[in-house]
Amino acid sequence: MGLKVVFVASEATPLAKTGGLGDVAGALPAALKALGCEVFTFLPYYREVDLRGIETEPTGVTVEIPIGVRVVSAELYRALSTEVTTYLLKRDEFYDRTYIYGTPEGGYFDNLERYGFFSRGVLEAIKALKIRPDIIHSNDWQTGLVPAYLKDVYKKDKTFVRTASVFTIHNTAYQGTFQAELYGLLGLAPGLFTHDGLEFWGKINLLKAGVAFSDIITTVSPGYSVEIQTPEFGCGLEGLLKKRSAELFGVLNGADYKEWDPGSDPLIPANFSVDDMSGKTVCRRELLKTFGLKPGISTPVIGMISRLAEQKGYDILAEALPALMKLDLALVILGSGEKKYEELLKTLAAKYPKKLAVKVAFDNRLAHLVEAGSDVFLMPSKYEPCGLNQIYSLRYGTVPVVRATGGLDDTVRGYPSARATGFKFKDYSAPALVEKVKEALDLYRDKKKWKALREKAMTEDFSWERSARKYIGLYRGALKKARREKKPLPKGVKRR
Repeated sequence: MGLKVVFVASEATPLAKTGGLGDVAGALPAALKALGCEVFTFLPYYREVDLRGIETEPTGVTVEIPIGVRVVSAELYRALSTEVTTYLLKRDEFYDRTYIYGTPEGGYFDNLERYGFFSRGVLEAIKALKIRPDIIHSNDWQTGLVPAYLKDVYKKDKTFVRTASVFTIHNTAYQGTFQAELYGLLGLAPGLFTHDGLEFWGKINLLKAGVAFSDIITTVSPGYSVEIQTPEFGCGLEGLLKKRSAELFGVLNGADYKEWDPGSDPLIPANFSVDDMSGKTVCRRELLKTFGLKPGISTPVIGMISRLAEQKGYDILAEALPALMKLDLALVILGSGEKKYEELLKTLAAKYPKKLAVKVAFDNRLAHLVEAGSDVFLMPSKYEPCGLNQIYSLRYGTVPVVRATGGLDDTVRGYPSARATGFKFKDYSAPALVEKVKEALDLYRDKKKWKALREKAMTEDFSWERSARKYIGLYRGALKKARREKKPLPKGVKRR
């Protein structure tokens, strides 16, 4: 019999998305279902759900959650026409907002209440629906309280006596920290606010809650699971992560090839495949037109799509640009994020109008066009838990040039290896970036070698099925661990 899995996330395509978590939460549950699991996804009912035209219906279930001295209720809705059964917790006070997590100026002031309510509300909804899950799989700081509630408020609840918790870290840099005086809002035992629990330098840390109280911890690539146990990448949690290293696993994210496949992509002007690349030329022409560039017909086009933040390497890119602009290339950048990088890139684009074009936007159609129309894809990240664009680039024959960190190092095999699929540099510096771009451009001029490299890239397989099979194995391990540690079951409840 397949496992019964509840997948809890703060965003999931096609309902709501700000980044890679949304892609994962949309694709992994579907892959688990295809392998025989019974899967239920839970997320908040944001305004964005309606703006995206997602049809929903009320379930008739209402949950009531204590938040400090008040009791807050929410209605449970079900999304229609989704591949996996998806429930939405509706509380307009918390979720009917323009943005999901906060405005461009910062996170919402009440995010602890918003996601504390969501985490506990999901568990109450599970009880009301009588789901009795084998696994509750939570993701990132917004759902880090779910394992804590399971270990505390619900530790003797019959619904969850057979349940193991799995928690995935998508990025240790985003931890969900809040002032200690707000702890009373959560309804957790005071004893959990300790160095071994939610306390972090005198504050509440929701990511730490997920790490401390889950049965199994995962992260989104094998390389990143090792990196976050070091001071450079652990962001203060490296000690706890190292302590729990036996329960910490890296599972590489997959690609949703139903959406990201140049042979069937409806968002690009012409489709193409490894056997017929003529459509890529059409996409390249449209990309240059859209970004307002007119390079020579043989000039390679380098694309970038990312959040505009230091993590993504924009500090060393800015330093490298004077040298890059002397090369025979065109560079297009699509993204939004930190104001200083948005303004810096606009200034640099004005300085190099014939070679550099920047669009400050979050635009899915343009993202597909950049992937399809570029010859090279650049990802000079300071750190990258997994990264998805380099995986999409491989399938679109857009050869990646990446810094060898985290998931980038795991997914790209560097030239001149006989099995190479792209280019990698190790040092986080502008000179290392420029040198590797030069190396890629040199190979680009050798059409025979470039074609061979591109074909290897396009035949790589990072489908979600492989990742889902690994997760199922970890789920079974989590169940064994949890059941070894649980106390005798309440009367009338049997183990499976």
